[in-house]
Amino acid sequence: MKKGLDTIVIALGGNAFQTKGDRGVAEDYWRNAYTAAELIARLIEENYGVVVTHGNGPQVGIIAEWMSLGLKEKNIPPMPLDVAGAMSQGWLGYMLQQALYNKLAEKKLLGSKVRGVLTIITQTLVNRNDPAFNDPTKYIGPWYSKEEAEKLSRELGWVFKPDPRGGYRRVVPSPDPIGQIEIDAIKMLVEQGFIVIADGGGGIPVYRDENGLLHGLEGVIDKDLGAERMASALKADVLLILTDIEKAFLNYGTPNAKPLDVVKVSEALKYYREGHFKPGSMGPKILAGIRFVQNGGKMAVIAHLKQAYEALKGNAGTRIIPD
Repeated sequence: MKKGLDTIVIALGGNAFQTKGDRGVAEDYWRNAYTAAELIARLIEENYGVVVTHGNGPQVGIIAEWMSLGLKEKNIPPMPLDVAGAMSQGWLGYMLQQALYNKLAEKKLLGSKVRGVLTIITQTLVNRNDPAFNDPTKYIGPWYSKEEAEKLSRELGWVFKPDPRGGYRRVVPSPDPIGQIEIDAIKMLVEQGFIVIADGGGGIPVYRDENGLLHGLEGVIDKDLGAERMASALKADVLLILTDIEKAFLNYGTPNAKPLDVVKVSEALKYYREGHFKPGSMGPKILAGIRFVQNGGKMAVIAHLKQAYEALKGNAGTRIIPD
């Protein structure tokens, strides 16, 4: 980033773009993209440096369903999850890129504070023998009733689990990210004054073979864990994780639920190890925040997309800070 600026990596949740209850039509996506763009433009006005990433859980699942069900009768073969992940990066990247360009243009910030906005299709290195491939935990796709989930499981062999938000969703392997293949290009473009949208959906999971060549894998990387790797590599000051939940809770979903406002990294690690945060949901967000602060970040924030600015200023969400 430009010298002297506080750098924020904003991780927009795939669920923030299609909140439970949205119909999933293009108008929903554009509305949510412009909500995010308004926040980002406000931060640019206040002289923050910004890098953007986003989730793709609902969207990559929708793509997989389109290909597996919608094309079945026409005998068109579906694509694997790594290809679906690349498709979702283009889909959401395009919407964010246009919405943000338009907001910056309206505020006359293009050319004065930023040179432009662009999306990078990003590959993320993982271990091909990661144990996550034997234990799917990452939610993708829309919400189903128990009966619908059981039917799809019989027909397609998909694995479903209850979602903490309600209903059932498909789960797929989510290997731990090592780092982005394109990180040097991201750094260069950021240093030259561009707003970069990168590592969408945590990046496309790839591994290196014995000759150093890259190959895709069937899985979806958690976008928050991917965002932490990118934020730490960029030496960002703040990791801002935005979703459709207002903050983290201890004992979530029980009568003893307790909201977390400000928590030291050692406390967050203790709570994480005690199992307060579910895998595939709040767990990766807390783990990403822990890793980021442990790697030198000033603060990690978890908040609802619509309360993002207030959370950054300390008036909403959950903040993880150094001890």
